[in-house]
Amino acid sequence: MATFEIKEEFLMNGSPFKLLSGAIHYFRVHPDDWGHSLYNLKALRFNTVETYVPWNLHEPHKGLFQFEGILDLEHFLSLAQELGLYVILRPSPYICAEWEFGGLPAWLLKESGRLRACDPSYLAHVAEYYDVLLPKIIPYQLSHGGNILMIQVENEYGSYGEEKAYLRAIKEMLINRGIDMPLFTSDGPWQAALRAGSLIEDDVLVTGNFGSRAKENFAAMQDFFDQHNKKWPLMCMEFWDGWFNRWNEPIIRRDPDDLAESVKEALEIGSVNLYMFHGGTNFGFMNGCSARGAVDLPQVTSYDYDAPLDEQGNPTAKYYALQKMLKEHFPEYEQHEPRSKTSLSMELQLQDKVSLFSVIDQISQPVKTVYPQTMEQLDHPYGYLLYRTKKRRDAETEKLRIIDGNDRAQIFLNETFLATQYQGEIGEDLLIKQAAEENQLDILVENMGRVNYGHKLTAETQRKGIRRGVMADLHFVTNWTHYWLDFSKSPAIDFTRDWHPEQPGFYRYSFVLEEKRDTFIDLTGFGKGVVLVNNVTVGRFWEDGPILSLYVPSGFLKHGENTIIIFETEGCFAKEVHLRKEPVYKAMEAKKV
Repeated sequence: MATFEIKEEFLMNGSPFKLLSGAIHYFRVHPDDWGHSLYNLKALRFNTVETYVPWNLHEPHKGLFQFEGILDLEHFLSLAQELGLYVILRPSPYICAEWEFGGLPAWLLKESGRLRACDPSYLAHVAEYYDVLLPKIIPYQLSHGGNILMIQVENEYGSYGEEKAYLRAIKEMLINRGIDMPLFTSDGPWQAALRAGSLIEDDVLVTGNFGSRAKENFAAMQDFFDQHNKKWPLMCMEFWDGWFNRWNEPIIRRDPDDLAESVKEALEIGSVNLYMFHGGTNFGFMNGCSARGAVDLPQVTSYDYDAPLDEQGNPTAKYYALQKMLKEHFPEYEQHEPRSKTSLSMELQLQDKVSLFSVIDQISQPVKTVYPQTMEQLDHPYGYLLYRTKKRRDAETEKLRIIDGNDRAQIFLNETFLATQYQGEIGEDLLIKQAAEENQLDILVENMGRVNYGHKLTAETQRKGIRRGVMADLHFVTNWTHYWLDFSKSPAIDFTRDWHPEQPGFYRYSFVLEEKRDTFIDLTGFGKGVVLVNNVTVGRFWEDGPILSLYVPSGFLKHGENTIIIFETEGCFAKEVHLRKEPVYKAMEAKKV
C-alpha cells in the first residue's frame, strides 16, 4: 500500500514528492463537468486536487444531511482517483472560500454558544456533523487504499482567534473518528497568524496562504518553523492566482505571465496549491460577503476568480502561461493538451409575466406572528422574505422605520412601491401617505449573503430579515404575515394572473434543445433578481455589474423543452433574452493585482 509522510520533505513511498495541487470545489461545478476540470488539472501535470467541504450544504437544516448530485463528495474523490490525482481535503467546520457564512450553516445562528470556539454547544454540533461526514471520507484516505493525502483541521484560524483548546478539540474529533492521514492548518504567513492559528506544538503541519513574493513569505514560515525546531517542507496551501469579485466593482485581473513567474518562484522552494484552479459558480444563494468596517460588500454569483480554468472550465491564458513555464523549468512533468467545451447561443422571446403579489400564495406558505421574525427563526435563511401587515391610519402622513434589518428592503404601500433601503439606510425614517383607513404594508427583504471572513462573522447583522420590528410613529407595528419565497414551487406559478409595472415579478421564457451545451444568460435590461433554469436556482444577477450574465452548465439543461423563469425585483424586464457563448460584462475600469 502507498505511503505519504511529512518529514524534512514530503515523501511518497519513501521518495521526495512535490505537491503540485489545484483547487476545484466540487460544490461549485456541475457533477457532469467534474471529469472535465479534473482532466485539465491532470493534463497540466499537476498531481493533486484540493477541495473544501461546505458544512452548510451538507447539513442545510439541523440533522438533515445531503450528499447527492453536486454534493456527492465520494463520487468526486473517486473520479480524482481514477485520473491518478491525489487529494488535499479541507473538511473544517469553517472554510471561508468566499462562500455564504464561510460554510457554517445558518441554523447555528439560532443555537446557543460561540462559533469557532471551545464551546460545548458548538462543538456538539460539529461532532454530530463529523459523525455523518467522516465515515464517507475514511475509505478514501491513502492509508485505506484511497487518494487523500492530508486533511485540514481549521482554516485561517489565525485571522480570527487564538484558542488552542478549540483547535485541539477539532483535531481530536478527526483522529477519534478514524482520520489517520497527516493533518494541517493554513494561515497567513506572518507571525501573529501563524502563532494564533497553528498547532505546531502538536506536530500538525503548518502551511501558508499567499499569492506572490514566495521567497519572502516562505522565509517567514521557515523562521516560524525554526523557532519551534521543526524541519518541515514548505507549502503554500492557497497560492492566489486571481481574486473574487463584488457587485458594482470592476473585475479583478492578474497578468498570466506574472502568475507563471510567481508560481515558478514558489515551486523552486516548496509545494503549491493553486487557489483557484477552477473557480466555478456560487449557485443559488451561496455567494459570500466581505466586510469593510461596518459595511458589508456582497460578492457576485460567478466565482470565475480569473483562474487557469474559466467559470465554464475551459483553459485560459493563465493555463497556457503555466503550461509553458512548467515545460521550460520543470520538464520532468509530462503534459497533455487540455480539453475545451463549446457553448450555445439563442434568442428567446418573453412568453408570460406576472407580479409577485399576484402569486405570492402559490410560492409561499404564510406564517403569522405578532412581531416580525428573522429568516433564521423561520428556518428559511436564504433568498427573499416578504413581510406583510395591515396598518391602521393614525395620520395621513406618518413616519415608518425598520429597526435592525438586513440586507436590502423594498417597501410597498397597497402594492405601490415607496422606497428601497440598503443596510446603511435601513432604520432611516420613511414618510408614508395613507389615503385609506387601513393599508397593506409589504416589505420584501433580500439576504444578499452572509459575511465569510473576519470580524463580522458572528455579528448580529448575520441574522437576516427584520430582527426587532417596524415602527410607525413611535410604536412597533404588530400582526405580521411572513412569506418566504420558495422558488422550488415556481412550476406552480399561474402566469395568467395580473402583472403590474414597478412591482417584483416573474418572467418566463421557453426554448427547445436538440443538443445540450453550456450557455450564458444575458440579463441586460433586467434590474436585480435571480434566474431559475428548469426549476434550478442558478444564482443572482444585478444591473450594477460587473457581470451582466449568468453561467448555465449543460447539466442544468434538457433535451427538448427548457424553461427559464427570471424573478426580478425592480420592475425591469426584456422582451427578448439572449443566450450567449461567452459572459457579458459591464464596462468598468479594470483593477489589477
